[in-house]
Amino acid sequence: MKNRRVAIAATSAALALVLSSCAESERDSGSDAGGDDQGGSSEEAGSGNSDATFVFGAAGAPATFDPFYASDGETFRVTRQIYQNLIGIEPGGTEGVPELATSWESEDGLTWTFELQDGVTFHDGTDFDAEAVCANFERWADQNETGQLPAAAYYYGNDFGFGEDSLYDSCEATDELTATVTVNRVTGKFPMVLSQSSYGIQSPSAMEEYDANGIEAEGDALVFPEYAQEHPTGTGPFTFESYDNAGGTVTLARNDDFWGETAGVANLVFNIIPDENARRQELEAGTINGYDLPNPVDWQALEDAGQQVLIRDPFNVLYLALNPVADEQLEDPLIRQALYHAIKREQLVASQLPEGASVATQFMPDTVSGWNGDIAPYEYDVDRARELLEEAGASDLTIELWYPSEVTRPYMPDPQRIFDAVRTDWEAAGITVEPVTKPWNGGYIDDVTSSRSAAYFLGWTGDLNSADNFLCAFFCGDDNQFGTSAYDWNDDLQEQLQAADAEPDEATREGLYQELNANIMSEDWLPGLPLSHSPPAIVVGPNVEGLVPSPLTAEDFSTITLTE
Repeated sequence: MKNRRVAIAATSAALALVLSSCAESERDSGSDAGGDDQGGSSEEAGSGNSDATFVFGAAGAPATFDPFYASDGETFRVTRQIYQNLIGIEPGGTEGVPELATSWESEDGLTWTFELQDGVTFHDGTDFDAEAVCANFERWADQNETGQLPAAAYYYGNDFGFGEDSLYDSCEATDELTATVTVNRVTGKFPMVLSQSSYGIQSPSAMEEYDANGIEAEGDALVFPEYAQEHPTGTGPFTFESYDNAGGTVTLARNDDFWGETAGVANLVFNIIPDENARRQELEAGTINGYDLPNPVDWQALEDAGQQVLIRDPFNVLYLALNPVADEQLEDPLIRQALYHAIKREQLVASQLPEGASVATQFMPDTVSGWNGDIAPYEYDVDRARELLEEAGASDLTIELWYPSEVTRPYMPDPQRIFDAVRTDWEAAGITVEPVTKPWNGGYIDDVTSSRSAAYFLGWTGDLNSADNFLCAFFCGDDNQFGTSAYDWNDDLQEQLQAADAEPDEATREGLYQELNANIMSEDWLPGLPLSHSPPAIVVGPNVEGLVPSPLTAEDFSTITLTE
């Protein structure tokens, strides 16, 4: 599928270098994603009503409009329409393609030269050039104490890190349209990591004028600067118009000065509707044009009513995390083993997740290089769970179990029902469950990523086809969301993560990740239990054309048109 935003293709040599720096994939690239059953192709974007407004029913409010300080899908769904990256993702697939950079190359894996698109401007009229690229790299690295917290720069902390151990070294504008970026070590993640939504390129002028780095903490909450709340400024096909917090709507307008093909609709509105049933009713009434993650039990009824249910390939994992920093009794591996043995995962997947979902054996799907086929699913055995609890002296175990509200995620269509299923299983093993629920962007994400939650549900949709994108997102650093700093094996975990990522030979790197996956799922480690992989869907009305579903749930809404 042709990328509509790319005017100049990367050279073969540069593309080969990029592919050699990240894990290969044997999965379907989704090249036929624009077929009749997938909502149409981008070439159709010229048809339809160009003055139309596309209204999307969002499950939750965006946390911010600055993607650098975001880690959730509801935020990225909005910001990826505003910003673009140096490296994009192929429509309908997971592989990297040129976007704001036309090509990139490196001879040693440390110094990377990016050739840039010509004639691109930011929404505020600022020129996009090599100086702007370097201003973004320097901005990412130059964060205050709050900005370096996992709850703030989550992706950068995992991908690059701050201070002396940072992956990033420097950026130089060697000419107007050439930026040279130097990293401190060879890594399989660079430069493909730059395709992630957090690294959308932003206007240096707007960031300086509205104090983009002025993030602060008030108690447990983050307070974002004016830039992140009112003045997000990128190069993308839509510009930011307004956010009506009280009314729950985000409005974007078509960027008529966009350097690529302009959007097929004049306005894009995100109407925040936390309840999935309400989103369906709004779609049926015609007051919205689409929403994400329809309940799998509704797929057939939606199609029978004339709606278009577009099913993505699974590229995610749902997991139950246990954090000993929040509850020190979880330091005992016998207790962790017992909690996992008590869960009927096969029944949970069959009853709560869509057709095509599978029980997970490790923290990445089998389409990612490094997946270990020798790891068996963790066995359900309630009698063994009771024995382990008794051996640990915890027959009367009480534990908090957290789940989010006001959200639907690709890996977790109905958080309440997932919670209910696991709670029932645990109570059958004699475990007392204390439920805790908070809104997704109303405390849940901040608390679970800051080690305040003992046991909780979370998941991940891959940002790129890379083992590091899954495992490092979960386990890198001593302050990771699983609290592995409390375990005596944490040093080994961190060393193995670093060694696998730094291995330049692809086959050797794959073997290191397979070994790492086996260690993570061993009885001594077991920091969490991967539950499932699910094929999520997105649904749009019968008059919507041109939407290409993304395995990364990273849809580009500029390709959409509406017919009368």
